[in-house]
Amino acid sequence: MTDRRRRIDLVLEPEYLADLDKIDLEELKRRRDTAEDVEAQVSYYRRLLHGRMDLLAFEMRRRSGEENRSLIEALPEILASGMVMGGEPSPRYIETMPPIPSTTGRRLIDRIMDDGVLTQLPELDDDEVAEAIDRLGEVETQLSGQRRQLHAVIDAIQQEIVARYRSQQGEAAASG
Repeated sequence: MTDRRRRIDLVLEPEYLADLDKIDLEELKRRRDTAEDVEAQVSYYRRLLHGRMDLLAFEMRRRSGEENRSLIEALPEILASGMVMGGEPSPRYIETMPPIPSTTGRRLIDRIMDDGVLTQLPELDDDEVAEAIDRLGEVETQLSGQRRQLHAVIDAIQQEIVARYRSQQGEAAASG
């Protein structure tokens, strides 16, 4: 039977890090690369969520009278304010996107995460927009937790790889 678990679930299982010292170097590198790819996917979704949350927050300010510009007029500024310049490595090529978590009201998240968010926004009342911000915040918190866990996995594997290289260097120096 084929294993249909998501890659993030596999990477975050304790077995993924079990007995790292007994795994060959190529397998360690493969596991690290897989974990890094999954982390890049989670980071990508976090950036999407942040962008949507920024758009919704602007719309709430506009509706309350704190902002006079339309969402379309402010869009370049809103999107640019969420960009990190030079602080993070370039995103890796992402082959497949993980599913958006479904534990926080998927229907509303689907509506907000859809690329047509700007056309749907006028149809949402203030309570729906506020609820969407809250739910997106919950998903962002979940993704941030997963990202921290993934960093711990990547760090553990990388430490084992570095230890192996140092050991090899030490052996070469001792014999030379």
